[in-house]
Amino acid sequence: MRRSPSASGHNGGKQVWLAWGNGVTQPPDLRVMIVEDQALLAMELELVLADCGCDVIGCAMDRASAFAIAERERPDLALIDVNLLDGMTGPQIAQRLVSEHSAAVVFLTANPEQIPDGFSGALGAVSKPFDEQTIRAVVGFARQFILHRTLGEAPRRFRLAPWLTTPPDDIAPH
Repeated sequence: MRRSPSASGHNGGKQVWLAWGNGVTQPPDLRVMIVEDQALLAMELELVLADCGCDVIGCAMDRASAFAIAERERPDLALIDVNLLDGMTGPQIAQRLVSEHSAAVVFLTANPEQIPDGFSGALGAVSKPFDEQTIRAVVGFARQFILHRTLGEAPRRFRLAPWLTTPPDDIAPH
């Protein structure tokens, strides 16, 4: 599997399409931001997301950086750690991305008990540590929700948000 010269999908101002899945070159279909204060984990996520056909539009380690990236780049999906450098601000970031940018959110956390009851509008949560296969499955689940507004089978190790288990007629607050 080839990777683009840049994980963000751009190379010197030129758009680079990524080879993924069956080896067919396709343009990225999701704009994804990562909000994670562990730099090595964020870099690993960036590589996996690029391999999944996503355009990684930025990585943030705190609330201020996350809001700046979201305002500038308008993500379709955000992977957000609950507990960041500036405290337990992940749920605040999620709520704002959902309400102001209509982004889908997935929490990444080592402490699932810290996720608010309503999940702040997030689709669900993945417990740390996780593997590449789990992230790929979660991206596929989120992609189906974002592009088709339908729910697929929840991936293993993915805790589905309660608001999705009893959806209203119009499936989401997005």
